[in-house]
Amino acid sequence: MDLRKLKTLIDLVSESNVSELEITEADGKVRIVKASPAAPMAVAPTAAVPMAAPAVMAATASAAPTLAAAAAPVETGHIVKSPMVGTFYRSASPDAKAFVEIGSAIKEGEPICIIEAMKIMNEIEADKSGTVTKILVENGQAVEFGQPLFVIE
Repeated sequence: MDLRKLKTLIDLVSESNVSELEITEADGKVRIVKASPAAPMAVAPTAAVPMAAPAVMAATASAAPTLAAAAAPVETGHIVKSPMVGTFYRSASPDAKAFVEIGSAIKEGEPICIIEAMKIMNEIEADKSGTVTKILVENGQAVEFGQPLFVIE
């Protein structure tokens, strides 16, 4: 992938609502992740990219300290983590009531959210009984494997 094409992709991501873009071509793979508004954009090559590699590595190196500083504080209580990558939903449909709210008493095995992965709606169940004290993810937000979703006490 040439440098002009890479710059065009970076500009498109920064000007759009897209938070992450991954492109795979015969000569390599590039992943562009939009950081928070205060932090610069990070570009992480996952394979050797001819010509563009030095510029991409420099951008990644300068963004790394900023991203590490923005890490979330450690939560207390039992953390319910995402078992998969997908899109987080608090309810079964847009007009339905949320499965849980802050302060909700839940029992182990009750559904607490849905994660959509590859057009399949996966109901996520509580792995511990208790009270929901925090909801760490916004409705419709993309989540990663192992990302904290809820805090239960």
